[in-house]
Amino acid sequence: MRHGKKLNHLSRQSGHRKSMLANMACSLIEHKRINTTVAKAKALKQFVEPLITKSKEDTTHNRRICFAYLRSKYAVTDLFRDVAAKVGDRPGGYTRIIKMGNRLGDNADMAMIELVDFNELYNGGKKEEKKGRTRRAKKSSAAEKTVVAETATPSPIVEEMTPIVDDEATEVVTNQSEQLENTSEVVEDSNESEQAEQAEQVPVAEVDETVAEETTPIVDDVATEVVTNQSEQLEDTSEVVEDSNESEQAEQVPVAEVDETVADETPDTPAADEESKEEEA
Repeated sequence: MRHGKKLNHLSRQSGHRKSMLANMACSLIEHKRINTTVAKAKALKQFVEPLITKSKEDTTHNRRICFAYLRSKYAVTDLFRDVAAKVGDRPGGYTRIIKMGNRLGDNADMAMIELVDFNELYNGGKKEEKKGRTRRAKKSSAAEKTVVAETATPSPIVEEMTPIVDDEATEVVTNQSEQLENTSEVVEDSNESEQAEQAEQVPVAEVDETVAEETTPIVDDVATEVVTNQSEQLEDTSEVVEDSNESEQAEQVPVAEVDETVADETPDTPAADEESKEEEA
């Protein structure tokens, strides 16, 4: 008797049964759904789901274990590349069995077995949300729940409001900085205008004093050179003026003075007088 033996032999020997399940598993991985009898679908479910769990951790050891069962390197590649990426977050229950009615020939119960995450009709084109389940019961009093609720509710509001506050603060700071720059420019312009007006109203003596105070730090060598150059120029101009004055004085001497000077220069002799008288006669 077969008491306690849950394995369905499917009326086949172990080698035939393992080869059949391997072929069915490869077809399921390739096409994502297949039609078969209910008994074979249940046996395939027990055969393929442990292999999908192994594919979540992509290691050489796991690939070799899956290849030992599937006996197809192409199926192993698809399992670790496509199927594992799709069902990575699902904690078991990777396949679904849907009964399709009875077969016409022998009236056998037929079913369709498929991978859950590849059915877009049942999932609505969206990936199902995964919620972790724990076996341990959570023990918490009502007071603790209320305290947690009160402390937890304001946090998302604060997190949502912080970026808005930061944006407003940055805008306020930028506006204030622009206003300060504008006021500083206005103040500088007003100061410059006041200084210009004061400079116009300052008397000549104060201007000379300020100029003298500002020119004091000039280098002594430069000052001495300027003074010597100016003195030389003054000497040259004075000599030219004296020469011009002498020439003008010589030209402006009257005739009477010239006769006087000539008379003074000629000696008073009687012979000269007699000669002058004879010339007159």
